[in-house]
Amino acid sequence: MEFSGFDLSALLPFIAVGFAAQLVDGALGMAFGVISNTLLVAVLGVPPALASQRVHVVECFTTATSGISHLLHGNIDRRLFFRLLVPGVIGGVTGAYVLTSLDASVVKPFVLLYLASIGLYILWRGLREAPRVRDPRYIAPLGLFGGFLDAVGGGGWGPGVTSNLLIQGADPRKVIGTVNSVEFFLTVSVSAAFIWHLGIADVAGATLGLLMGGIVAAPIGAYAAKRFNPRHLLVLVGGVLTLTSAYGIWHAWG
Repeated sequence: MEFSGFDLSALLPFIAVGFAAQLVDGALGMAFGVISNTLLVAVLGVPPALASQRVHVVECFTTATSGISHLLHGNIDRRLFFRLLVPGVIGGVTGAYVLTSLDASVVKPFVLLYLASIGLYILWRGLREAPRVRDPRYIAPLGLFGGFLDAVGGGGWGPGVTSNLLIQGADPRKVIGTVNSVEFFLTVSVSAAFIWHLGIADVAGATLGLLMGGIVAAPIGAYAAKRFNPRHLLVLVGGVLTLTSAYGIWHAWG
């Protein structure tokens, strides 16, 4: 199907990738970058560098849509939001600065091992016991670490921050909504220079397809986070975190 030279059928695979990745991310607070990058490279054959560029551009828009959706569904803890926001942006900007002198490919597998172990622990908790909600104690250092990890590793804000807040006993629904909302400001601050160099012309073709799918899925993911049982959320988060981290380890060391 074409509209004035615009081939919609060519965009459908990318729309599907964006939809699937954002549906998981919106509902569980993580994995848009991991899932979309994996599908783009492994299934659609997009070169890794180009896939990463497109995902970063799209995330600036999908995180905004997801954050608004979570706000409308009451999934955001305002106090937690502001306690994560400033340290997260500082960590992200710092990570972007040191990335030029740091070999992220060496560090990333060890970070993924850590996240995989966290995922297994969360999965075990979800299967073993009903979660008891309590206020998290360590927030600012976690935001700083999560922002830094996201910039240096090309992703990691959701898995790093969401998983650790859940381990501390925070309400899964509020954690997912709040972490998703803060991610918009983190993504924009880290990606600003990158988007400046890309120019608006890159928001076309496959990037537009990812964007369309992601924006459509964002409200659905926020609604799902509101409706899921907290125990089921722990199981799903633990499972997704473990599987995506294990894939990253295999890809890095395989």
